[in-house]
Amino acid sequence: METSVSRVERSKEDARSSYNRLSRWYDALSGSSEKKYRDQGLEKLSAHSGERILEIGFGTGHCLVTLARTVGLAGRVIGLDISDGMLAVSTKRLEDEGLKDNVDLHIGDAADLSFLTSQSVDGVFMSFTLELFDTPEIPLVLAECKRVLKPGGRIVVVAMAKQSPPGVAVRIYEWFHAHFEAYADCRPILPRMMLEQAGFNVRDVSESVMWGLPVEIVLAGK
Repeated sequence: METSVSRVERSKEDARSSYNRLSRWYDALSGSSEKKYRDQGLEKLSAHSGERILEIGFGTGHCLVTLARTVGLAGRVIGLDISDGMLAVSTKRLEDEGLKDNVDLHIGDAADLSFLTSQSVDGVFMSFTLELFDTPEIPLVLAECKRVLKPGGRIVVVAMAKQSPPGVAVRIYEWFHAHFEAYADCRPILPRMMLEQAGFNVRDVSESVMWGLPVEIVLAGK
């Protein structure tokens, strides 16, 4: 069974610069195609009024809006992204929706969530984000997620998934990732297995396809 995952070679600064450039156009390029899977992930997370929810890789802020409305004034949404450009777009979206005071946005790296205390959030949400981290970093990111989750808290990861054996679409995509990483920066990973290895209890997995690439939506608990 082939379970190897490609590496991410580009630097964090290169990633930040790339998403800063893309921030104004991201919705037009890929936002609509990802929406279906983001929405399924949010449904699986099932946030409630009064909860504290962390979104890692908030991008242009669509999920922040949904989460802020769901948790209400009694709750809180915390967002983390590497890109200043994405933060600017998300801030404007939240202002337009009258939700800016409901959300705390941060710029940073999810491998270090030191701005959050341990056991301080009820849920963590990541949509097409975990596959942007280099393979050795993914356990660090998930360990930080586990640290900040309250006992019984849950995490949802929406990610391109590598099946065994990988299909033609995955092999082609991985070739582009290896040769043109600036344009194909993420790559298929093993979200369910990675969550299990990080000590999470996987509760539910949905499988789908986007552009011929497998997608997994995984709900796991602490």
